[in-house]
Amino acid sequence: MAVEVVMPKQGNSVESCIIIDWKVQEGDIVSVGDVVCEAETDKSTIEVESTADGTVLKLLYAVEEEVPVMKPIMVVGEPGEQVQEAPTGDSASEPTEREDSKPETKESTPAPEFKHASTAGSEHSAHPVSPRARAAATAAGVDATTLDPTGPKGRVIERDVIGALKGREPLTPAAKAALVEQGLQSPERGSGIGGRVRSEDLVQVPQQPSAQPLAGSDGSFPGPVVETAVKGVRKVTAKRMHASLAETAQFTMNAYADASALQSLRARFKASAPELGLQKVTINDLILFAVSRTLLQFPYMNSHFHGDTMRTFEAVHLGCAVDTPKGLLVPVIRHAHARSLKQLSDEFKRLASLGVEGKAQPDDLTGGTFTVTNLGGLGVDTFTPVINVPEVAILGVGGISLRAVQNEDDDLQFIPHIGLSLTIDHQAVDGAPGARFLKALCDNIASLDLIMAL
Repeated sequence: MAVEVVMPKQGNSVESCIIIDWKVQEGDIVSVGDVVCEAETDKSTIEVESTADGTVLKLLYAVEEEVPVMKPIMVVGEPGEQVQEAPTGDSASEPTEREDSKPETKESTPAPEFKHASTAGSEHSAHPVSPRARAAATAAGVDATTLDPTGPKGRVIERDVIGALKGREPLTPAAKAALVEQGLQSPERGSGIGGRVRSEDLVQVPQQPSAQPLAGSDGSFPGPVVETAVKGVRKVTAKRMHASLAETAQFTMNAYADASALQSLRARFKASAPELGLQKVTINDLILFAVSRTLLQFPYMNSHFHGDTMRTFEAVHLGCAVDTPKGLLVPVIRHAHARSLKQLSDEFKRLASLGVEGKAQPDDLTGGTFTVTNLGGLGVDTFTPVINVPEVAILGVGGISLRAVQNEDDDLQFIPHIGLSLTIDHQAVDGAPGARFLKALCDNIASLDLIMAL
């Protein structure tokens, strides 16, 4: 009996995956536990294993197609066993056309102005078109790609073509052929009997003025353009960043902390004995340690804002932004406040490595209570980090630079300082409490060698 292998669920936040590579083909023999494909979630790359023994009878999705979790991706059974076609992939809309291909009866919907049929079904369509819709559009001499789609995933289906043709006069066979072959345009009403459109009624398609490209001083076109589909990590990041700015009242304040202790400790760790395991402790690790301890002093900064409620956490689960080949990821260091500096450093490097390699699991990337993002290595001093909702704040870490400081003798000294940018959700945290946290963090960074002894 044929058995379906489904796309496994990957944490609570993953709703779909994109198949990036099939490891098996139809006709191959698989066993339980064999890797059958690789898929990309919005956060990482996963390997999907077979849950059945037998022969691969059908692959239900192609590479680059998006699959909802817990939906079948392939069928396994005995050789020659019949497989019932499932409405998946690009054929998803076909079964529905048989049931709902009747045109809608909305009297108020005006008939659209059709373009010529020479581009109907083009590979570069404005909207994807089902085979039946393409055939109907070609027969009617219209461009299906210009119609409003009602099929799944924004697809033009047969009922869209039939509905759009309502109220238009029919075409003679010669007129239909001319539309397809010569790229002409059909009027609303022809000169034939009852308004039937004849070939001599067809007109040339008016030339549409092309958009003026950005041109150089000589008026030349700027060059080739590459279009890339927004998906995976980039798509999710885009949605979350937009939602963050749309749903919160973000307010950023900047400060500088004395970085002398940071640089001194970093130099000592780098020169320490290898067996201590401290040589790879970085400035960023030291900042994460200082943040984890400072949050204990200001619990309201270690919170989630949910409109009518605030959730304040005793434990600090520190999110740390990581730049990966697939985009921005934020792995979470669990119980950062209870880890030693070395433990915190080791855990961050482990999580960052998983993110860069595309092996981070959904649980590694969720549950943060406060986030730190560092652009100091790219020459940025201060910036405006965007809150990772529902957290109430995020800290941006900049680079270290010399700043003039007046000492007790009224002399100026140039002391290294590190730039800090704190963005708060003003719905949950007011400016003064946020500033107190930022000032305390600056003080703790300046005396980090003492804080480490607590």
